[in-house]
Amino acid sequence: MKWAAVSGLLASGCHSRPERSLIVYCAHDSLYAAPILEEFALRKDCAMYVKYDTEASKSLGLVSRLLSEKDQPQCDVFWNNEALGTAALAAADILAELGVPQQVEEDHSRRWVSFGGRLRCVISGRKRSLEEGAVSSFLDQDDLSRCCIAKPMFGTTLTQYCAWAESWGLPTLMKRHQSWVAKGLRVVEGNAQVKDLVAAGACELGFTDTDDLFVGRDSGSELFFEPVRIGGKTICIPNTAAVIRGAARPDLAQQLVAHLSSANVELELSRSPARQIPLGVVDPVTLSDEVRALRSWAEESIDVAALLEIRSEVLQWLRRVYSS
Repeated sequence: MKWAAVSGLLASGCHSRPERSLIVYCAHDSLYAAPILEEFALRKDCAMYVKYDTEASKSLGLVSRLLSEKDQPQCDVFWNNEALGTAALAAADILAELGVPQQVEEDHSRRWVSFGGRLRCVISGRKRSLEEGAVSSFLDQDDLSRCCIAKPMFGTTLTQYCAWAESWGLPTLMKRHQSWVAKGLRVVEGNAQVKDLVAAGACELGFTDTDDLFVGRDSGSELFFEPVRIGGKTICIPNTAAVIRGAARPDLAQQLVAHLSSANVELELSRSPARQIPLGVVDPVTLSDEVRALRSWAEESIDVAALLEIRSEVLQWLRRVYSS
């Protein structure tokens, strides 16, 4: 099997591809994604060219790239870890209709499958109430220099801001964000930095994802958490997989999407250090106690894809805030 970065393939000016080959854009962490993609390529005896997203662009970069390639698609399959971006691609008619049976999003024209979720969570280095009301009270205090959050223009923090905007109204969110920053809220580059600041005791409270939480715990940090709740609902952000409209290898691409949403892959992701939450049909007995608890919370999640309408407004505002 030939294994190469898709960026290298395209930059070389080579327009020919093996008949049995796939070009995959992948926003999920390569540490967890690569073995799954490689196993599929070996089993199907096909070449696989993968372009991974950078940490800096938090999946938004690949979404932008796919939008720019709409008239001349280069990619066959998009594995995203932030469902709002996938919903935006579906709305732009960039995703093909799927014929696979697993977890097809029926409410969204069968354009993608969902699997392996993670929860937005509030973390602390000591036992304290992290329920929705207690977190709101914390954010209302005068000094927020010991509270941190990732830059909300990207990734799962963008989803959380869209959920806040949907619940409170965008004008209220804009005022609250401005107030939080004025009171010292630490806005950092990514969720991993949030976890590090709380683990080191530099911050009392942080907003991050459950995968980063478990990385911290596994490295020996004592971290307590609760899922972020907005209006009583949690935020479970699934991985998604979709076939690009006009893909050069649509049949093989459909097979990969079916593989990614299979019970075997869901279980593999749940057993990884990230403890991704199975969203399809899996035997609960096969899950760890940690993942079973996460799955219970995930069942209380808002419909993340339903935030698409407000996403563009939130992004326009945040781009003004962070480009000035």
